Amino acid sequence: MRLGMVGLGRMGANMTRRLIRGGHEVVVTDLSADGVKQLASEGAVASASLDEFATKLAAPRVAWLMVPAGGPTEQTVQALAQRFQKGDIIIDGGNSYFKDDIRRSKQLGEKGIHYVDAGTSGGVWGLERGYCMMIGGPKEAVQRLDPIFKTLAPGRGDVPRTPGRQEMPGTAEEGYVHCGPSGAGHFVKMVHNGIEYGLMQAYAEGFDIFRGANSKDLPEDQRYDLNLADIAEVWRRGSVVSSWLLDLTAMALAENPTLSEYGGFVEDSGEGRWTIQAAIEEAVPAEVLSAALYTRFRSRQEHTFAEKVLSAMRQKFGGHVEPKLAGVRK
Repeated sequence: MRLGMVGLGRMGANMTRRLIRGGHEVVVTDLSADGVKQLASEGAVASASLDEFATKLAAPRVAWLMVPAGGPTEQTVQALAQRFQKGDIIIDGGNSYFKDDIRRSKQLGEKGIHYVDAGTSGGVWGLERGYCMMIGGPKEAVQRLDPIFKTLAPGRGDVPRTPGRQEMPGTAEEGYVHCGPSGAGHFVKMVHNGIEYGLMQAYAEGFDIFRGANSKDLPEDQRYDLNLADIAEVWRRGSVVSSWLLDLTAMALAENPTLSEYGGFVEDSGEGRWTIQAAIEEAVPAEVLSAALYTRFRSRQEHTFAEKVLSAMRQKFGGHVEPKLAGVRK
């Protein structure tokens, strides 16, 4: 198929490469002329503007957006909508809020333009591993895009079949699935990322406990000098907690067991927040996911004002004076 890719960051560029390797023709555009030039040297069709981009796509056009969520995505969708016609398809493969997808789908639908939201997971490893995709949008549009999804997806590979799936239809075993109408794809990807926060936090806390097992505050016969890299490695082999996240943890610990090059400052993409908001709207308790999100907030601060209030109360009622720690924010 001939399609367009708007946004040539790490994921957009690698998705383009995978599509080209799969035999698709890809028209590319990006704010970075160097990014466009690089992909053109690898077989993509270059375009210097959205106007040129639209003219180089044959009707019915297909454009896949891999730009930052929020304003950049909104602006790009609206700009393409002015240039596209009835029957064309716009795919948002970024991390947009599912309620924005619903609004855009209705808006573009009035012009006869199909809007598809594709929650895409795979990160910088997707070029070789493939991308797991959770898709929302009209069935006819999603079916038309199937060759694209099939190329980007990892396929069945050597993953053992889940017992009982032999008679179940669909593409889930290939690594992509049509979740439902507009917004459903990004809704599923949103919760996926919320779960990711929780899994990451569980591993992080467990390895922190291992690291503290040699503390001088423990009885001497309860101290253990543990090899964290070895523990991560052995868990990869037959353990019930094995996962790709553990694989990446093992890789990092093998490279540097003390992780001294990391400061512990952890951003959040926004999807964890949206997951918690959805849980609130549905009255679903999500204690682990909430705690993992709040821990990310905490990682970006030194001592909070709340902690200062706690320290002040403890000093006032019990006379407890906190130790003078270097680096405490005034």
